[in-house]
Amino acid sequence: MTNTQIVPARGAWIAGLALAFGVMGCASEEADSAVAWETMEVTATSFTLAEEETKRGNVGLTAFGDQLEPGDKALAVSRDLIRMGLTHGTKVRVEGLPGTYTVQDKMNKRWRNKIDILFKKRSRALEWGRQKIEIEYQVADAS
Repeated sequence: MTNTQIVPARGAWIAGLALAFGVMGCASEEADSAVAWETMEVTATSFTLAEEETKRGNVGLTAFGDQLEPGDKALAVSRDLIRMGLTHGTKVRVEGLPGTYTVQDKMNKRWRNKIDILFKKRSRALEWGRQKIEIEYQVADAS
């Protein structure tokens, strides 16, 4: 077999692989289109994984049983928001912050219409403070 015979075969294989990845990308886009995003205004505060801000003796252990790590894009939500669809694992976009966060904790039942955002650094959490913001959260398409 000469190199001229191998090169076209490799080219066809690479083209087929590129086509397969393109098709998988389309399937992913179709799956994303089946997800709707709802918007709501909430009060947003912040927390870190400092022991005084979390569960003593089990730093980072959430009420849902997840173990948070520094740098996770995680949220705690008030229980009324859970009833509105922000359940464990829900993806959330937070106004003013890049990326997508995940609901991984729930707050004490005394809080209403509130989220608590995990920050890696205390200085950044204090800078965030308390704000009224808009969030977008994923909901399954009912159709």
